[in-house]
Amino acid sequence: MYHEMTYRVPYADTDRMGVVYHANYLVYFERGRNEMLREAGLPYSEMERRGVIFPVSEAFCRYHAPARYDDLLTFRTWISEIRGARIKISSNVFCDGKLLVSGHIILASVTSELKITRLPAEIADVCKKFIWNEEETEK
Repeated sequence: MYHEMTYRVPYADTDRMGVVYHANYLVYFERGRNEMLREAGLPYSEMERRGVIFPVSEAFCRYHAPARYDDLLTFRTWISEIRGARIKISSNVFCDGKLLVSGHIILASVTSELKITRLPAEIADVCKKFIWNEEETEK
């Protein structure tokens, strides 16, 4: 299953031509990721309380088409891999069903002492709710 949310593009996210800045797509990925983890019952504050933090170790973004001021975007976010100390979260951004950007980020599981650690089992179990194969057609 994937997580889905909508977001209306404010003028602040655009350049002077009213087109969304490329860097904002990574911010959109982060918004989708945060809301997905919150829905799974794991807001970042809870993970930090448990002594685990998740810095981004890799980010990839493939641009397909521009978004513009006042567009209503749909963020689709899912977990595409959980392995050892890493979790790969993929995202697509759509406008009216048209794919605008696709990509992923890889998070490393790190203790508060900044030591890489295997993803705690209870966190991995909760995250499994959003493991999804992109080729699947049903939510």
